[in-house]
Amino acid sequence: MATALEQLVIGIDIGGTGTKFGIVDRDGNVLFSSEISTKKHATTESFIDELYTELSDMIERSGGSGRIKGIGVGAPNGNYYTGTIEYAPNLPWKGIIPLVELMESKFKLPVTLTNDANAAAIGEMMYGAAKDMKDFIMITLGTGVGSGIVANGQLIYGHDGFAGELGHTIVIPGGRHHPGTGKNGPLEIYASATGVRLTAIELLENSTEESLLRAVPLEKLDSKAVYDAAVQGDKIALEVFEYTGKILGLALANAIMFSSPEAIILFGGLTKAGDLILKPTKESMEANLIQVFQNKIKILVSHLKESDAAILGASALAWEK
Repeated sequence: MATALEQLVIGIDIGGTGTKFGIVDRDGNVLFSSEISTKKHATTESFIDELYTELSDMIERSGGSGRIKGIGVGAPNGNYYTGTIEYAPNLPWKGIIPLVELMESKFKLPVTLTNDANAAAIGEMMYGAAKDMKDFIMITLGTGVGSGIVANGQLIYGHDGFAGELGHTIVIPGGRHHPGTGKNGPLEIYASATGVRLTAIELLENSTEESLLRAVPLEKLDSKAVYDAAVQGDKIALEVFEYTGKILGLALANAIMFSSPEAIILFGGLTKAGDLILKPTKESMEANLIQVFQNKIKILVSHLKESDAAILGASALAWEK
């Protein structure tokens, strides 16, 4: 545990469904952590109010606000340069949200913001599977698909802070419509938990094959239900993961040929499917790579606890202030 005089930081990971947060020491120990719903808040202000209430108790238990150096936040479309969340398709708040300004006003602490997948990449580089790696790509497979690209030991932000949006690259021209962005055929609508659900629905509708999934009510048909059926050998459920891995592998091959990473690190709920998703992903990736890249880029699953990785990455931002 932290000593009485040691400074601490707060890490916050804002997701499309829930927001995880915790208080972290310099060694990467998450001393306290909790979670609130993101999607139930119609306004950013009510969201920050609940976050403040929850964190205030943790801050007191940690020894008071005098020990907190700052707050790091990872969020979809979070802009490191401007401190704003801009047009995040998976969040309930639309347009440009001045998150850093709102949070600093409420918490009276310095706040640093970045993209949620960038935060996870920083956490992985400091504490996880990417320790000592200078070139890797972090892919987060959750409600959506995020990515953080590290090259030559540096996180790539791009000129405007938005580099690393592999989830929005088009993998099937004219494919599925993404309701959040209005685009057709992006990776996110196929290789996320949302994508797994949509693929399952499509396969069930276009087939007369018997399946355990036919007994699942549509509102309960999610990636976990597909996984549970696949483990029991359900043909359609297995086909869902094969198809998902095929699309993801294609996208990873394109990303590899762009930045030549040492490894692709996968993080998030879909990785719990293990070889069901990893095997077809690896096969598709290798099949789409040119020879110079084949059989030398590792696909690794994050070493960090899912609940901690983005918290740790976001918290690392606060040490820089």
